[in-house]
Amino acid sequence: MRFIDLGLVSFHEALRRQERTLEETLHRRQPETVYLLEHPHVFTMGRAGKLENVFRREDRKGISIELVRINRGGDVTYHGPGQLVVYPHLDLRERGRNVHLFLRNLEKSLIRTVAHFGVNAFVRPGLTGVWAHSGKLASIGISVRHWITSHGFALNVNTDLSYFQRINPCGIMNCQMTTLSRSLGRPVDLSEVKVVLQRSFQEVFSLRSFFRS
Repeated sequence: MRFIDLGLVSFHEALRRQERTLEETLHRRQPETVYLLEHPHVFTMGRAGKLENVFRREDRKGISIELVRINRGGDVTYHGPGQLVVYPHLDLRERGRNVHLFLRNLEKSLIRTVAHFGVNAFVRPGLTGVWAHSGKLASIGISVRHWITSHGFALNVNTDLSYFQRINPCGIMNCQMTTLSRSLGRPVDLSEVKVVLQRSFQEVFSLRSFFRS
């Protein structure tokens, strides 16, 4: 497995890269890949998304933020600077073909990551994602095609939470969102979170890997 840090990259460029990686992983032309990145401001909506969960798409300057419908699970969410987005491309043919376990392990890797910084995170019965006492920390929305995973999760580190007020995050009414920095009462270095997340991911999925940027 390899971890690749893409930095700040547009959602459409990341989507194109995911498509190529999915095909290459399917035909075993490259190892399993996990992308770590940030996106410019964008709303994305999964297969089950409802437009009524989007209230307003303009930012403070009145500039419209793009809304992209994509082939993943879940409803609408927001991506933007200060948020760590992770797209794992894992081969579930080698991992028991268990999508439910894959989702639970994603949650577990997130919980371990924020625990390193002193935040006690948890899951909620019947819901996908990770919460802290101050609100929802991370959203998860995946796609599985031919047992190869794509899309993934977004962890709010230093994210501007005002953008979430324009939507019902993940289709949940009155969903209070939070960030790792808010939970700690101090700014958090995103690069440090990437290193910790990689380690936590490896521990949960029991994989050897190398990191590349």
